[in-house]
Amino acid sequence: MNKKIMALLGTLCLIAIWLLVGCSKKENTSEQTTSPTAEAPPAATSTPIDQSTVASISGTVKLDGAAPKASKIDMSQDPACKGTNTAETVVADKGNLANVFVYVKDGLGNRTFDVPKDAVTIDQEGCKYHPHVLGVMTNQNIEIKNDDPTTHNIHPTPKDNREWNESQPPKAPALEKTFAREEIMLPVKCNQHPWMKMYVNVVKTPFYAITGADGKYEIKGLPPGDYTLGFVQEKLGEQEQKVTLAAKDSKTVDMTFKP
Repeated sequence: MNKKIMALLGTLCLIAIWLLVGCSKKENTSEQTTSPTAEAPPAATSTPIDQSTVASISGTVKLDGAAPKASKIDMSQDPACKGTNTAETVVADKGNLANVFVYVKDGLGNRTFDVPKDAVTIDQEGCKYHPHVLGVMTNQNIEIKNDDPTTHNIHPTPKDNREWNESQPPKAPALEKTFAREEIMLPVKCNQHPWMKMYVNVVKTPFYAITGADGKYEIKGLPPGDYTLGFVQEKLGEQEQKVTLAAKDSKTVDMTFKP
């Protein structure tokens, strides 16, 4: 009798093992069928804009009052810098204010934009930076050239980006740099020539402009929406203006600063 019971128990154990193996195979098959293979997330792509609906903003930035007298710069410490020059802190001709950075500060939501493949250029000539105010997208390449017969030392002093300080002799190859984070009016100086100053504006969208000598600017290609524009001048600060754009709209938004 004991032998029969032992044989029965053995048979039951084998059946239990077979059932467990079968269930395990089914679960594995089910997981493989319902769970896709893990893949790396796709690279971020720009948010498409319907080009048939895009709008534009343009205007003039004015200075209400007399511009402060431009200070003279003594460049005599370096004979290669050719004498004296004037500072570009506030440049206004007949009330038209130059070097104002105008950008879409708010209203684009979570839209993303491709980084331009073309680099922007900073040139050093006459021991001055050209341009004095620059706009660039995050991670866009910046080429820095030295067209002077003297060595320069380019030194951005950002708050939110990586600081660097690099020497560039005459006729040296262009330096290639990028800024990874948004930052408005990022100062750049030259350690060799302390009067040399400029500002880089780093933004995540292509919707920005810099006023010319006539105070004018234009921003094209915006999708319809409600926006806040920022107007920034290195000495006079920042002002904002709201604007609503319909499809194919063209709005004029002027701004006035006081000295």
